[in-house]
Amino acid sequence: MIILTKYLNIGGAAGPRLNNNQLYKFSYTTEVLVDKARGSKEGSAGYKISSDVDVNLVWRDPSSKDDQLIQLAVRRSNHSIKYINKKTVRIIHMIYLTTHTFAWIGSKACMPTLFNSKRWCISNVRIDPATHRSEKKNILHGSTAESVLGKTKMAALTKPFMVHLRNGKVRAKAFYSFWAEPATIKNIKRGLASLLQVQLRTGKVVENDVSGRCTVEYKAAQGQVTRTKNLETCKTAESGFTTHSQVLGVSKKSSSVTVFTLEDGFIRSAVAEETHSLAVNARRSAAAKVVSRQTLTLVGTEAGPLEAAGKDVTGVVKSIDAKFAAVGIMAEKVKSQCKGCPSLFEHWQSQQKQLEPASLSKATAPRSFLALIQSIRKASKDEILKVLKSASKTTLPQVVDAVTSSQTEASLDAMLEFLNFTDAKGLVLQERFLYACGFSSHPNERMLQDISKGKFGSTDIKESVVIIMGALIHKLCQKGGCDLPAVVQAKKLILAGPDSTEVESEVQMYLLALKNSMLPEAIPIFTKFAESEVGAYNTIALTALQRYNVNLMTNEVKQTVNRVYHQNRRIYEKNVRAAAADVILSSNPSYIEVKNLLLSIGNLPHEMNKYMLSKIQDIVRFQLPASKVIQKAMKDMNSANYNRFSKVGSSSAYSGFMAQSADVTSTYSLDILYSGSGILRRSNMNIYGASKGAMLHGLQVAIEAQGLESLIAATPDEGEEDLESFAGMSALLFDIQLRPVTFFKGYSDLMSKMFSMTGEPMNVVKGLILLTDHSEVITLQSGLKASAEFQGGLAIDISGGMEISLWYRESKTSVNNRGAFVVTGNVTVDMDFMRAGVEVSFETEASLDFITTVQFSEYPFLVCMQMDKATFPFSEHLTKYESLSSGKSIVSRKSKKQLVPGSEFPLHQENSNMCKKVFDSNW
Repeated sequence: MIILTKYLNIGGAAGPRLNNNQLYKFSYTTEVLVDKARGSKEGSAGYKISSDVDVNLVWRDPSSKDDQLIQLAVRRSNHSIKYINKKTVRIIHMIYLTTHTFAWIGSKACMPTLFNSKRWCISNVRIDPATHRSEKKNILHGSTAESVLGKTKMAALTKPFMVHLRNGKVRAKAFYSFWAEPATIKNIKRGLASLLQVQLRTGKVVENDVSGRCTVEYKAAQGQVTRTKNLETCKTAESGFTTHSQVLGVSKKSSSVTVFTLEDGFIRSAVAEETHSLAVNARRSAAAKVVSRQTLTLVGTEAGPLEAAGKDVTGVVKSIDAKFAAVGIMAEKVKSQCKGCPSLFEHWQSQQKQLEPASLSKATAPRSFLALIQSIRKASKDEILKVLKSASKTTLPQVVDAVTSSQTEASLDAMLEFLNFTDAKGLVLQERFLYACGFSSHPNERMLQDISKGKFGSTDIKESVVIIMGALIHKLCQKGGCDLPAVVQAKKLILAGPDSTEVESEVQMYLLALKNSMLPEAIPIFTKFAESEVGAYNTIALTALQRYNVNLMTNEVKQTVNRVYHQNRRIYEKNVRAAAADVILSSNPSYIEVKNLLLSIGNLPHEMNKYMLSKIQDIVRFQLPASKVIQKAMKDMNSANYNRFSKVGSSSAYSGFMAQSADVTSTYSLDILYSGSGILRRSNMNIYGASKGAMLHGLQVAIEAQGLESLIAATPDEGEEDLESFAGMSALLFDIQLRPVTFFKGYSDLMSKMFSMTGEPMNVVKGLILLTDHSEVITLQSGLKASAEFQGGLAIDISGGMEISLWYRESKTSVNNRGAFVVTGNVTVDMDFMRAGVEVSFETEASLDFITTVQFSEYPFLVCMQMDKATFPFSEHLTKYESLSSGKSIVSRKSKKQLVPGSEFPLHQENSNMCKKVFDSNW
């Protein structure tokens, strides 16, 4: 891309050397294209800027031939060569580059020399579409460069600039231009100046250029030098953010290669191509790319100006123009101004109907949610408060979701001022705010600090605050912020919490917070509470241990969990022992551990015998990690024989695939454990997503019931004789544990709920969640900037219920999941005067129901499990757009829609046989 060296291989030159009294004439083109990842150049949106350029040496350090100041200028007038009086000579356009060289580039203007009366005329500053367009689709048709840029920007573009090169490299501050110039114009000049860097020997170096400070590798061959920039190493002033979860996140691939062609020891051309491709991990076809190309070609040489006199670069620069300033070679931030864009309040007014509760199951809801977030991120605190105060009672919870998910200083300030945590009546809004904090993509220390301040008007909110504190601690630690003062303080609070109180609900609250935090320091606490005398503590502790990396499961932890399962020290509830078995089987179990589990089958309560047998068979069938050691242990006939593997019962464990693709694999598991009397003891539904080795626990809905045997005059199982009547639901959503919901607690509460039971499910979580959130500014080597914004929004409604009919001796539990999911990805190149971009998106609406019906009029009782997915729509969209600051624009859209058939997910054959009996008897 750069052609600045005449004698590349002579005299051991480190970089290009320009000759004194020589004018190098170049043609320069920079173009940018945006499109879907696999799009062709012909269909891309974008534009190119072309001009003719002159480069000449201004000054060289007498003691070092590789220390040069180079001048460049861009001109706009198209003149023929004329003679003018020396006294009227003025330098119209200059660009100085330092790396021990100085060059001058001009376009569409004439540059008079300093020491003779000739001036050379350079013309043809042009702005064109990047690809051939028909007149109808060409927004630049009939335009000139000046009409597109405007007089101010054109004048700035044609002003001179300089670069100081030393050994072919640009120092960070050695780019000279004028502070008053628009940032976009200075960045274009920086992109041109960055092309002047080249190393003549093979090797790796760290260079400063418009992209930042980057590691670069040079490969020199006969007649050619190739420069490959490692873009992942570039350090810039602009930092973005991204979703930490790999499954929900965005992947980026980048490359930058410049090829210098040499002829007779001189660079004849430099061609650079840089590509950035971004794709949604869950669906890699939803991908966009930006391609930047630069071409600098030597057209010819002529006699040029002589070197300027001076002792150092600073003095020479000031002698040419005192207004020149060292503005730095790295690109500066560009603030884009949206002309004619609606205010936040106007945007909200146009979107509020889409955020009514009745619309939350439609894709329009998350799409409006994402658009509102983008608008909120640009708004002030007062603008946000205006929307919060104007929202109706029905839409306000959705506005709270959007404002909190925006994660700006202004949005957090607005929410903290708007919500009153001392008001117990504000539970719904307060909890929506807290959950949105827990799901945040890039929380900061202040968010953690602010939610833990002050007093709370209800116990439920206090519990949610502490539980979500654990989630924020985990996310901040993932980003390397474990030592931040607020994080240290919050860690201290939740680590000490379980032992600081004897109130059962508070102990559970702290254990759930530790479960969310995933702190290694919490493992000893969970290990201790796994052997507690309170069943709720046991369950939380054991399910928390199951989330940790296997490498953290020490021998002490494993011994404790095995003691719980085998009841070596005390009697435990069945669901606690089942949770302990899950931990053992998911923590790289040894042969002895598996053998002991197999030997226990046959000596357990009836339903637990069946559950453990089903669990073992499911692991082997689904080829889970423990399957090999289980198969090895089953070769021992003492461990696996007919007596053990012929146990009957209704409890079960089953895993299956929900969806499989090249991008992501989604699996589900259903674990059902009953009491000996036929009443549900534990129902656990899990959905996982896996992508490229990463795992996401997308959903867990657990329903637990206990102490209900008295309703049907049945005998409780061992260790469960004195349990209080209770039923509740606990949900884990996208790796975040939420506050559990209680259906009833205590016999009197149970009886009142039974007589008032409507059959309607109880809501567990409802709202809008920002799942994917990726934002970055990509500085291209040309000096242009591409903005990449990928967001994914989910509208979700999870509810569950439990019905018991003593008359029909039947119970029914249900978990209902409704959702709409939208992902949009935008890549835009905005230069104030012209804008080009592409948007890729996909959306879907889905529902998933899990219903369990139990008839316990006789033993073995009949159990039917159903997991149904309704037919749902799926669509993909591609939009390309170009616009000028004048308002002229063009947009093209493409869509692809389909209906995905519904289905009932398969479970084991025994369940199918049971369902036939249940529905035949009902019929």
